[in-house]
Amino acid sequence: MTGVSEGCLWIVGTPIGNLEDITRRALSLLNDATLILAEDTRRTRALISHFDIRGKTVESLNQHNQQRKIPIIIGRLRQGATVVLVSDSGMPCISDPGQKLVNACYENRIKVDIAPGPSAVTTAVAASGFHSPRILFLGFLPRGKRRRRLFREHGLELKRYSFVFFESPYRIIETLEDCEAILGNIDCFVAREMTKVHQEFLRGKLDGVIHSLKGREIKGEVTVVLSSGGEDSCRGS
Repeated sequence: MTGVSEGCLWIVGTPIGNLEDITRRALSLLNDATLILAEDTRRTRALISHFDIRGKTVESLNQHNQQRKIPIIIGRLRQGATVVLVSDSGMPCISDPGQKLVNACYENRIKVDIAPGPSAVTTAVAASGFHSPRILFLGFLPRGKRRRRLFREHGLELKRYSFVFFESPYRIIETLEDCEAILGNIDCFVAREMTKVHQEFLRGKLDGVIHSLKGREIKGEVTVVLSSGGEDSCRGS
């Protein structure tokens, strides 16, 4: 493309849990990066340290500082820097800061490229076994009344889509109870700590999954898939 600067912003997927899921291409780009951008620099430094990647500048880019930092990053890219944008886990820009930087690069005719990697969304959908030719990703859910309003607004779409969303372990039971009250006793798949040591999958109707979660301490990152049924759904469970 004519007029594109020599610098490049790389969007690089990182493991959602097990560090061995990183790609060779991601490691190569992290090794070559002039600057690595991450929401949580501690997790990214732990990742690159695990793979013995040294001497790299790792800076935070989050919703609180992006307005101030993006012009500075654009300036470095104009000077030919190779900037790698990573997420705390999975693919950047999926319910994660980074979209504004990507848009700013396009607006400034700076090259953007991507090295795809693991995604909690597609991993959970695949592991659920539900018939999900179409999905509706709801991201991180709002709380309380706004969450219930969201389920009411999208309830009819369950006939066409499987719903996928992220939730806090501290609110997962309350959220699933809202799902059952508003959407009915539909198929549910809860994936906790995917690819990590304490990975757990719970699959069944909402009432059964809620019963399995109650009375216990729930920890870790949670991804939920909801389905109203169809081929290969949880019939009779």
